[in-house]
Amino acid sequence: MARWKITIEYAGAKYSGWQIQPEQKTVQGEIENALEKLFNKKITIQGAGRTDSGVNATGQIAHFDVESNFDKYKMEKALNHYLWNEDVSIINAEKVRDDFNARFDAKQRQYIYRISNRRAPLTFNRKNVWHTGGYELDVKKMAEAGKILIGTHDFTTFRASHAKHQQPIRTLDYLSVEEIGNEIHIKCGAKSFLHNQVRYITGALFRVGYGKWNKEDVQKCLDAKDRNQGGPLAPAHGLYLTKVIY
Repeated sequence: MARWKITIEYAGAKYSGWQIQPEQKTVQGEIENALEKLFNKKITIQGAGRTDSGVNATGQIAHFDVESNFDKYKMEKALNHYLWNEDVSIINAEKVRDDFNARFDAKQRQYIYRISNRRAPLTFNRKNVWHTGGYELDVKKMAEAGKILIGTHDFTTFRASHAKHQQPIRTLDYLSVEEIGNEIHIKCGAKSFLHNQVRYITGALFRVGYGKWNKEDVQKCLDAKDRNQGGPLAPAHGLYLTKVIY
């Protein structure tokens, strides 16, 4: 029996998130279906992060155990063969130590949120970038406001209201806002995130960008520890899990 670590890329639009759910199409479910077709038995995989419905990934990590004589190239090719009609791709497969755990061994998870800052409607990227309808966002002000959120804080204001069971104290290792062509990229990294945390942070910085809020408002928002005092929830399709560090 060998433990495999796989790196996964997916477009989240047609999936009800990463985690298996009854009668729902999920990324985890489709990969497990591919494994079952390949090895003729049910194999459960463990992912590094449970991305929500519509969220994308370029560097999701998962592990599973299987007895086989496959090398890394055969594993990648075989899994992708059974995933050919899905918006999911295995971009790397490798054998790892038996006690490796994709979720619990992760030291940092990195996300990018992509915002289109152009006036014209999107064509190619309309399903995987948040087009804000022609608002001209002030990237410098967004970046300054974002610095307030770096470090260890109670992020109650920036979590889903139904996620009250989650410990709200989190440490945001970094947060940057930069303009790349016609896009604004909000990049952040932490060992763990609250449910919808990055999307609520993006919503707050969006308000700063178009002048409705300033950085003092973001500070008040953080200090309030109240979801009702926060900004809007940015759409899922602009968010990407880009890397998991071990």
